[in-house]
Amino acid sequence: MNLSELMGPIGVSLEHSKVEISGLTLDSRKVEPGFLFAALPGVSVHGNDFIPQALEKGAVAILTDKVVDIPGVEVIVRSDPAADLAALASRFYPRQPGYVVAVTGTNGKSSTVEFLRQVWAAAGIDGASLGTLGVSRGGEVETTGYTTPDAVALHHALDQLADDGVTHLAMEASSHGLKQRRMDGVMLSVAGFTNLTQDHLDYHPDFDDYFASKEKLFSERMPPQGKAVINIDSEWGSKMADIARARGLIVFTIGWRGADIQIREVTPRAASQDVVFVWQGKEHRVEIPLVGEFQILNALLAAALALMGSVSFDRVLQTLSRLEGVAGRLEKIGETEDHSPILVDYAHTPDGLDKLLRAARPHTRGRVIVIFGCGGDRDASKRSKMGAIAAEQADYVIVTDDNPRSENPASIRASILEGCPDAQEIPDRAEAIRVGVSMLKAGDCLLIAGKGHETGQTIAGVVHPFDDREQGRKALKDREAARV
Repeated sequence: MNLSELMGPIGVSLEHSKVEISGLTLDSRKVEPGFLFAALPGVSVHGNDFIPQALEKGAVAILTDKVVDIPGVEVIVRSDPAADLAALASRFYPRQPGYVVAVTGTNGKSSTVEFLRQVWAAAGIDGASLGTLGVSRGGEVETTGYTTPDAVALHHALDQLADDGVTHLAMEASSHGLKQRRMDGVMLSVAGFTNLTQDHLDYHPDFDDYFASKEKLFSERMPPQGKAVINIDSEWGSKMADIARARGLIVFTIGWRGADIQIREVTPRAASQDVVFVWQGKEHRVEIPLVGEFQILNALLAAALALMGSVSFDRVLQTLSRLEGVAGRLEKIGETEDHSPILVDYAHTPDGLDKLLRAARPHTRGRVIVIFGCGGDRDASKRSKMGAIAAEQADYVIVTDDNPRSENPASIRASILEGCPDAQEIPDRAEAIRVGVSMLKAGDCLLIAGKGHETGQTIAGVVHPFDDREQGRKALKDREAARV
């Protein structure tokens, strides 16, 4: 595509330019000959620092917010280059699925978009979900390693999905992605909101900024007269609903206090929950094969999103009764000879850990044992809070490492132990899991929290292969072998 054609969406006139653009990127390592390199401002570095590397690899145009003099290279200086990059990406990769749903919130995004994809599949709709777990379509999942991809990767993915015949897409909308304008140019039909609790305060200066970033989905990204489905069981949900209405959106609310789908009763079973809810003035009962009340909220949010897209209520109800759980979200990886389950979950925030432990309690006759840690180079204020929650909600706590990154792992564990001083400290995560599995008795439940589906452990800048699910299964085999 000619550079002048590419610039059309942002109103930059380069009518005499004959430069051909073969690709876009904001990562200098991915530049190829003929690429436009977006030198964006970052948290600690500026993309301009990497312009020499980009030029060396063949960049022929630069998009930035700082004036730089590069003879023979087109330099486009803009006040908001992140927003412009999204516009350029949507021009370079113009196709999108015709119906796109975006879900934001602290917890539950991955489960909600995957549950929605399952409802669509049951209704004969060629849909996909995109987020932390990757791109899921049918029985296949392509791992991507991000929640909301950068603008170029996102529009490239949308273009490919549309080319493959996908008509419906459910995607996660992270606070980072919204604040950094990555989703600009995505044509949204419906937006969803799960909840809002403490997370990412290493990136956001305060909680107000965190909320303001999430709120952009409803106040900026959604077109007026679009639709919104919001869990209003918290003050943040109610506030988000008000913002959506002020935008002119058609608002649909769910939850215990929902006006459109209202939960009346949740009764836990061994591996499922009986749910009574009201829809259009009539009570309905369904057994949903998921553990944890928060999963019911995710499932009903997905149900509401499907109903907003004209999937029949009967089809939605049928699908709720056979939903499949999401990888790394209260995922059962095995059980002992006495049928004590071992569950892996992604919970890595105070609210997430609290909900996880509360979810396990009604299904457990014996002890709830939890293994967890906290990530390095992330919000340090949540560490002692998570320790206190574990001490209050679990019967036995093992504190271990969880992606310490560049921080001293012992310091992270010490911060957690301030909240749970009686916990057992086992630095090696594999050993912690082995000990947790070995101590299970009949009626107990073991929760391995924090990493979920992740397959790596980052220590001092090096990613080591590590999967809680694999380690849990290995510990079970070791336990079985010891009994022989």
